Amino acid sequence: MEPAAGPGMSSVKIECVANEGCRIGESPVWDEKESALLFVDITGRKVCRWSPAAKQVQAISVDAPVSSVALRKSGDYVITLGTRFAALKWKEQLVTTITQVDKDKPNNRFNDGKVDPAGRYFAGTMAEEIQPAVLERHQGSLYTLFSDLSVVKHFDQVDISNGLDWSLDHKIFFYIDSLSYSVDAFDYDLQTGKIGNRRSIYKLEKEESIPDGMCIDTEGKLWVACYNGGRVIRLDPETGKRLQTVKLPVDKTTSCCFGGKDYSEMYVTSASDGMDKEWLSRQPQAGGIFKITGLGVKGVPPYPFAG
Repeated sequence: MEPAAGPGMSSVKIECVANEGCRIGESPVWDEKESALLFVDITGRKVCRWSPAAKQVQAISVDAPVSSVALRKSGDYVITLGTRFAALKWKEQLVTTITQVDKDKPNNRFNDGKVDPAGRYFAGTMAEEIQPAVLERHQGSLYTLFSDLSVVKHFDQVDISNGLDWSLDHKIFFYIDSLSYSVDAFDYDLQTGKIGNRRSIYKLEKEESIPDGMCIDTEGKLWVACYNGGRVIRLDPETGKRLQTVKLPVDKTTSCCFGGKDYSEMYVTSASDGMDKEWLSRQPQAGGIFKITGLGVKGVPPYPFAG
């Protein structure tokens, strides 16, 4: 039996830990070595690191939209920057290109990315938005950067490549193409990184709006941030049922991850792009980073890139 954990549960606490005013906050990742939360501001072109101990955000500015950040086995980080996979040395504030994709699509950029259990970096692209969620359709693709720094394209015709994660037994890859309003599952081969047999496991309801970032908990349930929906939802990928909704004080919730010393805290990023003065005055924490405690579940630590 699921523990009763409905929206009426009073133990769930939501707090804005960094009122950053990100234009598009995204890709939260807990860095255990630094006891800090990494995230990016895509259109703000910044890679950020929030330290709960220091209660402050350090930021490194980059020369293109930066859409995801991941840990690296050898230390420091890897990022997706424009249409490039790149390495980031934090102390030196040094970015070096690893490889580029979508060379034939100058209007494209990477969006969400995450490292798989074998240490490969999965990330997808999209056309640059005219305004939030308004863009040329079917321009994106999903890629994997392998540890030998080679790249494979899995498929194209993607609108907005978004949330991704892997089942606890490493046999299923979960993926969101936002404008399909669906959370999809693929068979996944840990040995090769190949994916196939795509199917939808959850279709979003109207008030949930647009599915964005996603992460998995230690019970194998998925958490999806709903852009313009002001919430994260918990899904059972086996039954396709929604188990829980947690509402946040901002509409443009973009992504989520677990962190903290035992991965029992959830961190949620948000955006402020596309909000007018009136909307922003109603939601002064738009673009902030939120911490949710009391969920009663833990997350899976992020995998580092093996290259």
